[in-house]
Amino acid sequence: MTFPKILTWKIFIYICIPVIIFALVISNLPSYGMEITGIEFSGEAELPIGTTFENTPFGGLSGITYDDKNDQYYAISDDRSDRAPARFYTLKLNLRDGQLAQNGIQPVAVTFVTDKNGKNFAPGTIDGEGIALSDRNSVYISSEGDVAAKINPFIKEFSLMTGREISTLPIPDKFLPSADGTRGVRNNLAFEALTITPNQRYLYTATENALFQDGAEVQPGTTTPCRILEFNLTTQQPAKEFLYITDPVNSRFARVTGKYANGIPDLLALDNQGHFLSIERAFTGIGFTIQLFQVSLEGATDISKIDSIKSVDINQIQPVQKKLLLDLRQTGVFLDNIEGLTLGPRLPNGQPTLILVSDNNFQNLQRTQVLAFKLKIKTQPLIELLRRISNL
Repeated sequence: MTFPKILTWKIFIYICIPVIIFALVISNLPSYGMEITGIEFSGEAELPIGTTFENTPFGGLSGITYDDKNDQYYAISDDRSDRAPARFYTLKLNLRDGQLAQNGIQPVAVTFVTDKNGKNFAPGTIDGEGIALSDRNSVYISSEGDVAAKINPFIKEFSLMTGREISTLPIPDKFLPSADGTRGVRNNLAFEALTITPNQRYLYTATENALFQDGAEVQPGTTTPCRILEFNLTTQQPAKEFLYITDPVNSRFARVTGKYANGIPDLLALDNQGHFLSIERAFTGIGFTIQLFQVSLEGATDISKIDSIKSVDINQIQPVQKKLLLDLRQTGVFLDNIEGLTLGPRLPNGQPTLILVSDNNFQNLQRTQVLAFKLKIKTQPLIELLRRISNL
């Protein structure tokens, strides 16, 4: 039987075209907002201090990012070109059904990062802390700089293949340290965190502690007002800023020893709707307290136009929303200096894994530690998806 031409065209117009339009809409939608409803510890792996790889001392891993196409990870070392040229490592992890084997971490390549002329960074001029993989065959790397040496923090893009610098993101003046020490980031408390949204449109970093003009450096039992800084990767320009207040961590040992540190070493964008994971890490004088938080920008005040938080009524600023996901002391694992996190491969049930990595500071008593977790993710319901479609 042959359909009349007019009927064929009606079928195309009334059925095929709507299907095509719907498919195009779906393909261009941002990923659903994510909520983590459960987390399960699934293993630890470590490499001892003294481990070397391709004539470099392996360690100082301050940030990590996952390449799902090649099932491998890139981890930045915070070696300031002192022990070997500034670099990031390519790692393989042995994750079977989400379970990390005790010997499950293996470095497979090292890439030295260089300036636009292909020259290694001079000793002390870079302090690589954060790393985020882009879809341009590149990685973004954040450096804390060195306030004492008058070296500004930066966020630069580097070729994944060669390590050569591609571009530099402009840092707003309020973050740059002033000569008199009254403005900008504090030394070694600057841009550790780095993450890119799944749609590759935005990059986020955060100050580990308050800017000088925003508030005090954190002390035992106190909080500190940090800033999350958003970059629009389409324009390569800074966009919004948000207030992030750390949780207080008490330590009687820190009060005795005088050694204490607390702040945000990393952020991880879960979706394109402003949902993140954050690490808050405290050195308490005799060990580490590591906490994982779910973070949402929903309703948070854009403070990019506020030069100093101390100059305004902080009660008029809505900070980002935080919810404690896990205090890692509950895992029963002896924790090292956890500084980086990334989503890993998905499990057979479609749920993601979470990977954390530690910076051993190239100290004899510390290790490169990798922790693995299985996550349970709840996405927005279908009705929310339909609402988004209707608003396009």
